[in-house]
Amino acid sequence: MIVVEIHVPMLPAPGVSERDYPYPWINDIEDFLAEEDHEYDDGEQVGDVYVFFATGGTEEVLLEVAARAVALPRVPRGAFAVISHDEAPELGVGRRVNLPVT
Repeated sequence: MIVVEIHVPMLPAPGVSERDYPYPWINDIEDFLAEEDHEYDDGEQVGDVYVFFATGGTEEVLLEVAARAVALPRVPRGAFAVISHDEAPELGVGRRVNLPVT
């Protein structure tokens, strides 16, 4: 099964004060993915990126979902996707695609 890993740099959201949670975009993306018609799995921080997972569609459709997710207002720029599969030996194994896809 195709898996699109959505890698987002662990940067604070623009305009977030020092008193607020600096990564509200994590919840924004999780909420967005939950509303989509595709499957997604909980994300996780891996080094200096946060990785979300989307499955249940074609590569083209999942890349479109990923592009819309990282285009949300509070998401930091510099995100990319990795086209992988559910039996990949580790994260980040596959073809890298810069997001948003144009």
